[in-house]
Amino acid sequence: MTTLDPDNQAQITLTRKIDAPLEDVFAAWTDPALLEQWQADFADVEPFEGGSYRFVTEGDDDHPGEHVVSGEYLEFVENRRLSQSWIYQGPDSPDDDLIFVLEVDFQALSPGQTSITITERGLSHADPESRIFSIEAWSATIEQLSELLE
Repeated sequence: MTTLDPDNQAQITLTRKIDAPLEDVFAAWTDPALLEQWQADFADVEPFEGGSYRFVTEGDDDHPGEHVVSGEYLEFVENRRLSQSWIYQGPDSPDDDLIFVLEVDFQALSPGQTSITITERGLSHADPESRIFSIEAWSATIEQLSELLE
């Protein structure tokens, strides 16, 4: 499920079910070795509130170059919630770095199934094309996570 908040066009929310235990799904978001299998080519993570992170991904033919995401964990509740500042730097970034807040909420639906809700808030979604790009990118990324864990 993907929603756009009509009162806040600078936000997107996606909810997905993953056939994997809650602890495994949460670890995939916080363990550098797992992050490097589905979200980044290189991940440096300090998984605690106030800790920093940095992901580096080499682009493809459509988006060449090095893409770097970095920030700080604003909230870190193990197996329940992550909130982090998200700063994108790369060839696709505008003159100013894209900064927003990414929130990921985790909920066990059963011992082997987890629901995650991703909310992205920030100025990077001021136009519809940016929101559509972000929804498509997160959907593809979550599909990679699902394939890794399932």
